[in-house]
Amino acid sequence: MLRLVLPKGSLEAATLELFEAADLPVRRSSEVDYRATIPDPRIADVRILRPQEIPRYVADGLFDLGVTGRDWIEETASEVISLGELHYSKATARPVQVVLAVAERSPVACVGDLPAKARVHTEYPELTRRYLEKHGVDGDVTLSYGATEAKVPEIADAVVEITETGRALKAAGLRIVDTVLVSFTELIANPLACQDPAKRHAMDQVLTLLQGTLEARGKVLVKLNVSEADLAAVIAILPALRSPSVSKLFAEDAYAVETVVPKADINTLIPALKDHGASDIIELPLAKIVH
Repeated sequence: MLRLVLPKGSLEAATLELFEAADLPVRRSSEVDYRATIPDPRIADVRILRPQEIPRYVADGLFDLGVTGRDWIEETASEVISLGELHYSKATARPVQVVLAVAERSPVACVGDLPAKARVHTEYPELTRRYLEKHGVDGDVTLSYGATEAKVPEIADAVVEITETGRALKAAGLRIVDTVLVSFTELIANPLACQDPAKRHAMDQVLTLLQGTLEARGKVLVKLNVSEADLAAVIAILPALRSPSVSKLFAEDAYAVETVVPKADINTLIPALKDHGASDIIELPLAKIVH
């Protein structure tokens, strides 16, 4: 039913891992194969292509559905429908940032300080031109094919570059002046395909699986038993995703409690629960959380 395009390159491994965890495993003959399949009746065809190209291909109707970054949607100015953000990137769950950076010792403190005809190198020439025009800067924007941060100051006065943490820019002797765009990965769709009720329903179901999988990351289900006398004390220390579920145990003055908590807290939470009177404590992994 749906023709799907997924990103190749820096987002590739994280995207394939997400689809696998969402029970939408991507199958291909080799790691360099651009054609793939997903054993799911909602997905008829899968391609793996550069994320820079995906917004245009989806906008043109070559694919119904695609995964790419907001940065490339803005760079290409493609007319697509964003079904929702997918909070993952190459290395973290944080968004990437497209930033304006200059040499550490540059006198430039804000975008307006850039001189006329400032040499700005970037992988995002259209986004950068619009950004500079918005701030009244007449810059000389040049497309960079990589190693952009290495071009300051001899080749470029400034760069517009992508970063997750800023560490690589700092290591290259650059200083971030401004954030041009905050970019999450998104699930995008062709506008005409969205008008087809069956396709739109399938798209929403795929989005539910992906977002539910991401929501479950870093969380676990905790189940325990506790006496009525200790119930309030146990509830008070539970960092619940929502109000914990509490049910009375049969023929006992005790309760069963279950809730979702951050995995990062579990090493201190379980001993604390035991100290406050909880027993029969179980920690269970989660695959999806769908609200």
